[in-house]
Amino acid sequence: MRRAIFPGTFDPIHNGHMNIAKRAARLFDELIVSVYDRPLKNLLFTPEERLELAEKTFPDQDNIKVTLFSGLTVDYCKEVDADFIVRGLRVFSDFELEFRMALANHRLAPEIEVVALITHEDQSFISGSSVKEIASLGGDVSSMVPEHVAIALYERFERDGAENMAESLNVSLRD
Repeated sequence: MRRAIFPGTFDPIHNGHMNIAKRAARLFDELIVSVYDRPLKNLLFTPEERLELAEKTFPDQDNIKVTLFSGLTVDYCKEVDADFIVRGLRVFSDFELEFRMALANHRLAPEIEVVALITHEDQSFISGSSVKEIASLGGDVSSMVPEHVAIALYERFERDGAENMAESLNVSLRD
């Protein structure tokens, strides 16, 4: 069986992630969308919330499974018997980071291959940070995320307010 993982923070999961996952699911017998539980980022959603949002995103995809993981990605691959790591590339700047991560992972586990899929052009602008900021300002994110994710975003900002969100952004659309 050809099993791959698609690791990420998925804060929140968006249409770009969905596109990569669905295309990867055509290449492998099983794809495990692996939600990293404690990245070195400030996040809007808890690990459990991110897991639940990702699970709701792929209800009818028989060969896509969603799990929570921690630790090194290559160790998780070994734990779930996956021989491939799937990554998405949106823009040129993604390549350098993904290249360095792939080299490090290959050094740690040369038997695990990294497969990079290039996002579709119409989704190259989507990032978790931009989706969160647009939603926090009351903008329409319905073309960027599944409906259940948009609802979760709007509910979170209504409950907690948007002022505390700045820490979870890598870049800002406000500047």
